[in-house]
Amino acid sequence: MATKVYIVYYSLHGHVATLAEEIKKGVDSVEGVEAKLWQVPEILSEEVLRKMKAAPKRDVPIIKPKELVEADGLLFGFPARFGMMPAQLKAFLDATGGLWRTQALAGKPAGLFFSTSSQGSGQEETPLTSITQLVHHGMIYVPIGYTFGAGMFEMEQVKGGSPYGAGTLDGDGPRQPSELELAQAFHQGKYFAGIAKKLKGSQ
Repeated sequence: MATKVYIVYYSLHGHVATLAEEIKKGVDSVEGVEAKLWQVPEILSEEVLRKMKAAPKRDVPIIKPKELVEADGLLFGFPARFGMMPAQLKAFLDATGGLWRTQALAGKPAGLFFSTSSQGSGQEETPLTSITQLVHHGMIYVPIGYTFGAGMFEMEQVKGGSPYGAGTLDGDGPRQPSELELAQAFHQGKYFAGIAKKLKGSQ
């Protein structure tokens, strides 16, 4: 049976959604592993979203907390809000109390990817403050470290991402993920899939 990796994200302007799609390609490139994209529920009204110039939601299903249990590995993606995850993802995770009580997610590998508005807006701080969610569930945090190689040391162009996971800089809306950022996202998917497959095989 294939190893199942769920890529669960919240995206306001589409940047995280684009990373998620590239991560899915990386996961699917590993034989015996399949990825599925999910969005968390939106908590803002349509009026507020219009004022924030939010991008249209992509045709990706909305996940329910109980569905997390079906996955062999979980990757969570989100934009930064003052160095932390946004309320949408926090509200979703707050609803997983029943899973926490039974430790239904304990032992599952999990990773993070993210976007920030600029280079100094939390490409390391945001995932660092979000690891607490994984810890309380007993999940196994899987960072990418420096496995992306030379791409981690790029100095000639603006680049998101960090040892904590793939990332992009959205410039508060107009900037789209660069080829290098997309390559790192693909790498994270492929790297994570390999680890999830090994962990499932060892059970």
